[in-house]
Parts: sequence; structure tokens; C-alpha cells
Amino acid sequence: MSLTVNLVFEGDFNCHSFLSFARHRAGRLDIGIDVEACSENRVAVCVIGQEALVDMFEMACSLGPTDCIVRDVRRLS
Repeated sequence: MSLTVNLVFEGDFNCHSFLSFARHRAGRLDIGIDVEACSENRVAVCVIGQEALVDMFEMACSLGPTDCIVRDVRRLS
């Protein structure tokens, strides 16, 4: 069963780096991703996939690339 989840990451971001990281992880996990917004302090994405894989994506992105710091993640469904 597929799940659609909006995730909002807050912290300190390099948009290019974080989005590249997120897209790569989404591809590895075979989930869909749609970027809704990206700024120096906030990234919002919508992901679609199996619940366990969406959870793995959230965890991977919360650890993020080395040049980004994720301070908080909110899940909106």
C-alpha cells in the first residue's frame, strides 16, 4: 500500500546538496519525490511509497548530507 507524506525539514541547508541527496535516496528506495520548497532554513517535499520506505527516507534525510544540518522534521499527511 502506498502512502503520501509531506515532510518539512528545518535547519541549515545548501539546497543543491540536500535536494541531490534526497533525490538519490528516493531513487534508491524506489519512492516518488516532489520538491515543494527549498531555502536556507527549510525544505518541503512530498514523497509517495510504501510506509516502511517512506520512514527510511525520512531517517536518511534527517541525517542529511554532511554540509547540511537538520534540526527538525515535521510529517504532514
